[in-house]
Amino acid sequence: MTAPRNRGSAPDPGHEPDHRGAPAHVPSFHEMWQDLRPLGRNPETNGYRRYAWTAADTDCRAWFQAQAESRGLAYETDRNGNQWAWLGDPTAGGAVVTGSHLDSVPDGGAFDGPLGVVSSFAALDRLRARGARPTRPLAIVNFGDEEGARFGLACVGSRLTAGQLTVEAAHALRDADGVSLPQAMERAGHDPEAIGADPERLSRIGAFIELHVEQGRALAGTEHPVGIASAIWPHGRWRFDFHGEANHAGTTRIEDRRDPMLTYANTVLAARKKARLAGALATFGKVSVEPNGVNAIPSLVRGWLDSRAADQDTLDLVVAEIEKAALERGERDGIDVAVTRESFTPVVEFEHALRDELGRILGKAGRADLPVLGTGAGHDAGILSGAIPTAMLFVRNPTGVSHSPAETAAEDDCLAGVTALADVLEGLACR
Repeated sequence: MTAPRNRGSAPDPGHEPDHRGAPAHVPSFHEMWQDLRPLGRNPETNGYRRYAWTAADTDCRAWFQAQAESRGLAYETDRNGNQWAWLGDPTAGGAVVTGSHLDSVPDGGAFDGPLGVVSSFAALDRLRARGARPTRPLAIVNFGDEEGARFGLACVGSRLTAGQLTVEAAHALRDADGVSLPQAMERAGHDPEAIGADPERLSRIGAFIELHVEQGRALAGTEHPVGIASAIWPHGRWRFDFHGEANHAGTTRIEDRRDPMLTYANTVLAARKKARLAGALATFGKVSVEPNGVNAIPSLVRGWLDSRAADQDTLDLVVAEIEKAALERGERDGIDVAVTRESFTPVVEFEHALRDELGRILGKAGRADLPVLGTGAGHDAGILSGAIPTAMLFVRNPTGVSHSPAETAAEDDCLAGVTALADVLEGLACR
């Protein structure tokens, strides 16, 4: 990870005079990046392995708490393990909340999630430096297990809070080692019996704004370092189980084999073709094999499909076509195929009124005609949109690469994102 550096292109909010009773010095944007840099980093790949309820996750949570306390904010962890830092009375209602997540995909990049959290603290510092006087409570949140890298389900913290994941389903989640979500939470010091829907908390939130690095190149090559989100494509994850017959790789004739790897490989190719023809996305990015021996024909190949499209009908068609291809090839190969939908998120249209308000606020601040972008990536803001008004800001990504150590954003663009977020928070909470 390359930490963005403040080279004087924008004021350093960590060293500006305070107008709200916070400490005179708080960590600057750059200092926060430097503190986060080593946490959960894999030195062999330079990627991050910040999985939910692991030691790396605990370190990130400690970092968040330290940032809150250094600014004199009221810190709390909710029943689902999400972290909150409050300025103002949390019970007053109508709160303006910002933030994102700190966990990562396997060997993920530095910006996906953390940019939103770091920028939220920096934006609050910017407000204080301006002498802004919030008339509504402000909060910064770190949602737990957004990526779903450990237990296979994305946005666990926000899903639980919004009531989109039942306690029973959450307790049934297991990682690759068979450790359940309750076991992992308990080992990390959190009470798993407390989890569940939190409508009272959501009722106190008037708006949630999530800043995120763009996961694409819509802003690249434009004059705009920041864009506004319009919608999140419908997307989901499906598990494909290919059951064959284990046998000896060196003695079993080709014509006698029931090799599920062939059926799986054909399905991967079919997924690419069906998605391309429909203008959708389909990816088999995770696979497990049993018995997983070099000289053994597999008895089971299990692959996970991630598919996304701009609309529901297209997504349904693509997944159905992929499943059909798997079943047809399985019949030809003598392989039993089973398909299970493990998670699904329908299309999310961010509230138009709030989205338009962001455009008005940023236009008034001199950022007229900002691009409005759709995205195929899921976010906590999308999960919460069914319960509270949500919106998103995207920061330009010059390469479009994400979920990779190569993920990046220019330092000036990151600081432009901080300023834009501060403008939005001021416009929503200080009127």
